[in-house]
Parts: sequence; C-alpha cells; structure tokens
Amino acid sequence: MAAVTTGLRTGWTTGTCASAAAKAAAIWLTTGTPPTDVEIALPGGRRVQFPVIDVDPAHPFRCAVEKDAGDDPDCTHGAHLTATVAWASGTTKRTEVRGGIGVGTITKPGLGLPIGAPAINPVPQRMIRAAVAEVTTRPVIVSIEVPGGQAMSAKTSNARLGILGGISILGTTGIVKPFSTASYRASVVQQVDVAAAQGSDVVVLATGSRSDDAAQRLYPHLDQVCFVEVGDFTGIALRRAAGAGIGSVVWVGMVGKIAKLAAGIMMTHYRRSKVDGELMADAGRLAGAPEAVIASATETATARHFYETCIAHGTVEPLRLLCEQAAARCRDHVEGALDVEVIMVDFDGDQVICRG
Repeated sequence: MAAVTTGLRTGWTTGTCASAAAKAAAIWLTTGTPPTDVEIALPGGRRVQFPVIDVDPAHPFRCAVEKDAGDDPDCTHGAHLTATVAWASGTTKRTEVRGGIGVGTITKPGLGLPIGAPAINPVPQRMIRAAVAEVTTRPVIVSIEVPGGQAMSAKTSNARLGILGGISILGTTGIVKPFSTASYRASVVQQVDVAAAQGSDVVVLATGSRSDDAAQRLYPHLDQVCFVEVGDFTGIALRRAAGAGIGSVVWVGMVGKIAKLAAGIMMTHYRRSKVDGELMADAGRLAGAPEAVIASATETATARHFYETCIAHGTVEPLRLLCEQAAARCRDHVEGALDVEVIMVDFDGDQVICRG
C-alpha cells in the first residue's frame, strides 16, 4: 500500500516498513498467530496499514513488509523489510533493536550513531519500539534484516560514509517524497513565486522538515508563504527569488549542506556532490581551532564529524566561518542580487548553532 497523491506517488521509508514488520512479528509472538496485515502510526500521528508477507512456520515470529517507494527512484524499492522478535531477558528494561543481514553497520563517526551499531536511525528505532508497544509492554528483542541489502547498498554512498554490509534504515516522517528533479524544481519555483506574489521581500529557505520547523520558530512574524522547503535545490530557489524581485533570503539548515554551499555547490543531493574536507579544515585553521578540530575535517567523508568535534571542543567559530562562506557563495550565485544570511541549526533542528 502506498500513499497516493496527485502527480507523483509518495511511498514509505525503510523505517516505516521495518516498524510494521516488527509489530506483525510481535503479534505472532504474543498471540501465536501471524497477522495478514498490520497498522502502525507514523511520527506525525497518521496511521497506515500494510500487508504482511514472508510468513513461514519454519521461521516463527518472523514477518516482512515489502517496501513501496512510490515514484521515488530508490534502490530499496521492493525490498522485504524483515523483523524477527523474541522475548528479552528478565533484566532487560526496554525493547532492543538490532540489525541483521542486509542492514549496514556504522564504522565511522559523524553519522549520529555509535561505531559498531546497526545503521538504524533514531526515528525508525523509536517507531519500531512504539509499534511493538502497541502489542505488548513486555520488552522484546527485535532483529531487522533486509534480504539482498548488501547488494542494494552498492548503489548508495554508504560505503564512502562508513556504513558497511547493507543498507540504512532511515526516515524522519515515515513517508518517502519522490526525488524528481523536474517535479521538485517546479515545486520550489512555485513556492518562491507564491511568496513574491504576496508582496514578500524575504523568503526563508530550509532543506527539510526539521530545518523548516526551526526557521518558523526563528521568524514567527513571517507569513507561511515565506517559508520554502528547497531540499537540495538551493541554486534554483536563489535564482528564482532574485528574478522575482525578492530582496533577501535566509537559508536555514545543517552542517553538511552548508559545507557544500560554502564550496559553491548549489545542488546538494548526496549522490551528486561530496563534502570538501579540506575546505572545512581551512575554516578550522582560519578560526585558530585546536588541531583535533582541524584533523576531524578530513578523518571521514561527513561534515557531521567535523561539527561534532567543534561542539565537543567548545568552538563554533569554524562553523560560523562556513556559514559566512556559504552566504557569500549564495550571493555570488545571483551576482549580488540578494542579501543572504545562512543559519546553522543542530541535527534535531532545536538549536541555532551560528549565523553567517
């Protein structure tokens, strides 16, 4: 079952499908009978239902849900997100989520998960626990597997990021929005045009839902039409804003995309561009940061590791310099037609780290 909208079809994240599979397996464990379908809650509260597949009496308490990515060109489309559930020991206080075959393992810092942990992001972990809690309050062990996941991961940037052995279990909203350059570009252009049509002299660009929430908290006096989720299409939004006669842009986002903007990359999709570690190292040197901060810039392929090292050493000046550089490159992109400010927020979108 996929979420259907006009135009391109949305789909479900690996985290959503893993949560549904876990609930189905928990129902089998607690009732002795596997369900034919299962309903779970998305992070926003919406409830959705999925058929349960791969039920085999030879493998009790093991269920799967097939991922439907909608119209997104996702290498995990059709994957069987599989969960096996067992009762936890008496000393375990909460449900434990583990990774099995086809789920990657974290081998480098900077991804928000400890080294050695399965690549199951925090939101999907919470979704899995919440789904199981609808069935039983007794702690269980949930093992997530993705048959064929290692082959799927070869089509992603996981290995470069230090995620080895399989795919990542991802998602913050539970829903996959199709990544179509044409459709997303059209959406961004339309949003900027609407803001301009309302007579707004400023638009606030955000890369996703968390940064958009942060932006709206920062500028509560602005009308909703002033806020545009640009995703990876910052360059398109800047050019459209300049062409529409808008005077200033505030860009709100996280360190990875800011580092790319600072390098002059205006299309920041992870498959199309890489973070420039030397650029971050130069920011550290210019800020007079500790050697550990400078070294962290090139230790991994992620900007997050650099960010976390800056925070750990109590120095945000390198991050502020990245914001300044990003703002300058954005202004260059439109030949100075816009006043641009770049604001970095943390990975939960709760806190402003710096401005430039």
